[in-house]
Amino acid sequence: MRKSGPPKGLISYLVLELLDERPRYGYELLGEITEISGGHWEPSYGSVYPILYKFEEEGVAERVEREDEPDRKYFALTDAGREELAEKRRAIGGEAREFGDVVLGFYHLYAALATDGRFETDDADADWRYSERYSAWIVEQMIRHHERDFGEFERIDASPEEFRAAADGADVADASSEAGGAAGEAETADDADESEGASSGAADD
Repeated sequence: MRKSGPPKGLISYLVLELLDERPRYGYELLGEITEISGGHWEPSYGSVYPILYKFEEEGVAERVEREDEPDRKYFALTDAGREELAEKRRAIGGEAREFGDVVLGFYHLYAALATDGRFETDDADADWRYSERYSAWIVEQMIRHHERDFGEFERIDASPEEFRAAADGADVADASSEAGGAAGEAETADDADESEGASSGAADD
């Protein structure tokens, strides 16, 4: 269970990845991140620029002067920045479960506002409502994006506890399989060396 918002360091990680592609300026980064989120999330101006200035101070990024846009502050990644990016990739990779908790947590809250009698939101004149229809639309969009990026959607009939237990088991199985595969490769290599040695000995005779 995550006790805060998006994973710590997410914005700085996204900024590093985007700067690794090419130099960008602050508002451009905001627009890119918003586009990546499907237009549903945009970091604040006050969160991106301090990251850029911090990166500049630490030598992770450097300003790039452009004659065609002299008043715009472009930033490019340095070699130190690429090392920082490699570390951030590992850190964010370990936050996948927490990220999933954020998505699920806010969806559950949305559904609760639609169904739990303790909440009485006034949405009579709103474009959106806390209702079954809009809940279904959110789920529909998630499925569509899943199928766009991963292929046909298949339901998984498992509770969160069951899914996590199965996922943890799969991780262990994958690790064991990789270790077994590496051991098998080593044995094959040893066998090949022995065979080569035997052939060489026969030739010497």
